Amino acid sequence: MPGQGVDVEPVKAFAERVIANVETVLVGKRDAIELLVIALLCEGHVLLEDVPGTGKTMLARALAASLGVSFRRIQCTPDLLPNDVLGVSVFNRQQGVFEFRPGPIFVNVLLADELNRATPRTQSALLEAMQERQVTVDGKTHPLKRPFLVLATQNPIEYEGTFPLPEAQLDRFFLRVRLGYLDLEQERAMLRRLRGEHPISQVQPVVQGEDLLALQPRVAAVHVDETVETYILNIVHATRAHPDLLLGASPRGSLALYKAAQAFAALRGRDYVLPDDVKHLAPYVLEHRLIVRPESQLRGRTGAHIIADVLERVEVSLGESA
Repeated sequence: MPGQGVDVEPVKAFAERVIANVETVLVGKRDAIELLVIALLCEGHVLLEDVPGTGKTMLARALAASLGVSFRRIQCTPDLLPNDVLGVSVFNRQQGVFEFRPGPIFVNVLLADELNRATPRTQSALLEAMQERQVTVDGKTHPLKRPFLVLATQNPIEYEGTFPLPEAQLDRFFLRVRLGYLDLEQERAMLRRLRGEHPISQVQPVVQGEDLLALQPRVAAVHVDETVETYILNIVHATRAHPDLLLGASPRGSLALYKAAQAFAALRGRDYVLPDDVKHLAPYVLEHRLIVRPESQLRGRTGAHIIADVLERVEVSLGESA
């Protein structure tokens, strides 16, 4: 599967510097860090779903610090209002006009901690920002900074007092990432690393956030052969026809899988996508976009089981262009 001559070495070098720097803070999370870099290169957003204490907040802070970009964290609670996120217009008595005071969303990296604890009204305030990279307050539209990345966290265990994210919002997350627990030796290394000053305080930028914008066209130019393109579409369409699913992956899911595979290939130093790239990324891109039938849930079926089933059944069709 020959490429088109695009130079992806700058993309690979950029990613390696960021990943290595974030790894000075987080032990044993290289795969998760790599996925966040992929989302950045594709201008996508990430849902970090895991139990408390697994490093979600530190991951977001270390990533922003490595890029040298602005970062803010909002703690989502039921009393959080949309204006607390977007900003508010305040009347200036001296000038006799309303002035817009930007909210915390006007940053490069926004961490929305425990997003499912915010009310649906506040959750929906993020939709326009995530999709169109702008917000509208009092009828006036304000563009957001670039790069712009929303990292939202939620606890998959405790649901009391939460508001599950609707399908429309889940579909706007480019990837869903679970950090998981460390193994014994990794956790030992973490204990020794954190027994003194936390390394997050020493993290310095290793790249410039503006560099990311220049690299994105290189990622978009990574070659996707027609056979790989068909493989992506067959996977997505198989979810829509799966008997255990009430709702399969959307066309936005197809596009996300396509773009993520391009970025993953670039991180591996290739200017072309392999079917294995697609297979590796499919669970992170598609699982949160599926709705499992209630009767299938009672039988223990999950989105992860269904994605694994789809990947096992769908084969790569080798055509003349392969």
